[in-house]
Amino acid sequence: MKIGRIVDLSYELRPGDEDSELHIKTYFVEELLPKYKREKDQWYIIQKLTFLSHVGTHVEAPFHYIKNGEDVSKIPLKQLMGEAVILNFTHKQPNEEISVKEIMEAGKDIQPGDIVLIKTGRNEYVGRFAEYERPYISNDAIKWLVQKKISCLGIDCSGIEDKRISRHMQPNHQTLFENKIPLIENLTNLGQLRKDRVLLFVLPLKISGLDACPVRVVAIEETDI
Repeated sequence: MKIGRIVDLSYELRPGDEDSELHIKTYFVEELLPKYKREKDQWYIIQKLTFLSHVGTHVEAPFHYIKNGEDVSKIPLKQLMGEAVILNFTHKQPNEEISVKEIMEAGKDIQPGDIVLIKTGRNEYVGRFAEYERPYISNDAIKWLVQKKISCLGIDCSGIEDKRISRHMQPNHQTLFENKIPLIENLTNLGQLRKDRVLLFVLPLKISGLDACPVRVVAIEETDI
């Protein structure tokens, strides 16, 4: 089986450097699991990991905004694996709307079941003070994407809402999650993709009760050879 060009679309998380909680504590194995033994001076460790569910590149499930919505463990894998189409909006300025007309024009080739990735070029600001200075998507555009029966939506910045209105109202999240469409935030490296359509894999931890989870997102492009 031939594997195409692989592009990693997820951030490398560095404990202590993230604006969201991420901590690793290291123990020698017998400190937590006394039944395991190690030789003197042998490096045999085990770690505890504490993190905010929205740290770094992460996928959000309906449970994030809907009390009875599906959690991360219940997102069907077919919604997180498959063909993805990349829509380029790098010309948009911070706090500028991506309208339904613009989404319709850029997304004319979207097929039912596609994952849609919005490229803003603002990925370099993730984790910085300016991360919320980004374009936003109109709710009518989100509704149009829902009507196109997309399986998942992703973006290479910290979100899809107009944060100037309110940090408490998230109509785009509400629309997506009411229609059982997960959302990926803080993607990176979309600019490294050479094609507008790729094969995408998004795999969160299968932990019951999580509203969101950091993910490793990998794109595979067909090669011309």
